[in-house]
Amino acid sequence: MTLLIVGGSGFLGTELVRQAVSAGRPTAATYATRPGSTPEVAWHHLDLRNPGSVEEAVLELSPRVIINTSSGGADWAVTAEGPVRLAIAGARAASRMIQVSSDAVFSGKCRARYDEQCRPDPTTPYGAAKAAAETGVLLVNPDTVVARTSLIIGGGQSEHERNVHELAAGTSEGVLFTDDFRCPVHVRDLAAALLELASGDTTGVHHLGGNQAVSRHELGVLIARRDGLDASRLPTGLRADSPLPGPLDVRLDSRSTQAKLRTPLRGAHQFLAPTD
Repeated sequence: MTLLIVGGSGFLGTELVRQAVSAGRPTAATYATRPGSTPEVAWHHLDLRNPGSVEEAVLELSPRVIINTSSGGADWAVTAEGPVRLAIAGARAASRMIQVSSDAVFSGKCRARYDEQCRPDPTTPYGAAKAAAETGVLLVNPDTVVARTSLIIGGGQSEHERNVHELAAGTSEGVLFTDDFRCPVHVRDLAAALLELASGDTTGVHHLGGNQAVSRHELGVLIARRDGLDASRLPTGLRADSPLPGPLDVRLDSRSTQAKLRTPLRGAHQFLAPTD
């Protein structure tokens, strides 16, 4: 009953591997560039752009559940087509699949809160690739879970935390938007929730965002205060005035999924408290 974590050397994948091994679950993981450092895990190189490579890996391991945490950004072959190749191979191997998706599938134009019944309407190439992956995996493998999440934070290792440190130090350019709202989630909470879903028999779309909506600037201030940085040095701006593409206000409503889980999906004010 092997758990296969695709993208196991990434930020979320590393935490999933850690928790799965800690729980005693037989686990295998894949990587694109370099394997992770957990010795209890069987590491396999996997190119999601290569259908033969995907099918060979899944058939060899015959996992009970596949959790796909990988993302190639706006690279369509990896982010949109790769998950569908996994779903096809998983269906042949009678494997359940959990496809980790993103709140980037929504535009933020229609409503402030997005529940699992809302249809994707992406505005960026990355969001379009994620939305296409959702459609594809649900079509080819009926045992799939699509788990949409938001900004992933934790341990100072996320790109969002690194960006705040660089902005506070003046070593990078940019601003933190005050009109761009998300529901950040801690990587430990997200990984635990995904493993809960992997242990059950649920299917379909689930939302795994934190229980509080904050702007990117408010998130930056919380990170700065936790880490002892000068939050007043964080530059602010409006996404509405920026040429950068992306939705403004996407608040994942995760209450329906949260009701099924033991793992609390904490909000940013909880997990970024200075004592965390």
